[in-house]
Amino acid sequence: MKKTYGIEVDCANCAAKMEDAANKTAGVSNATVSFMTQKMKVEFDDGADEKAVMKQVLKNCRKVEDDCEIFF
Repeated sequence: MKKTYGIEVDCANCAAKMEDAANKTAGVSNATVSFMTQKMKVEFDDGADEKAVMKQVLKNCRKVEDDCEIFF
C-alpha cells in the first residue's frame, strides 16, 4: 500500500534526513520526501499497521529534525 502525506520541513537537507529516518522504520518498504512539494510518499510492507508505522516514522524523523511535521 502506498500513501502520500503532507509534511512541513525547512530545507532540502532536512528532508533528506527525514527520508533516511523513514526508510529505516520497521514496516516501511520505501519512503521518499520532496522538499519542493512538501510531501512524503510511503510504501508500507504487506500487513503493516499504517497508523502505528506512521507514528513511529514521525518519532524517528523528529530524532533527526525536531521541528518537522507530518500531517496524517
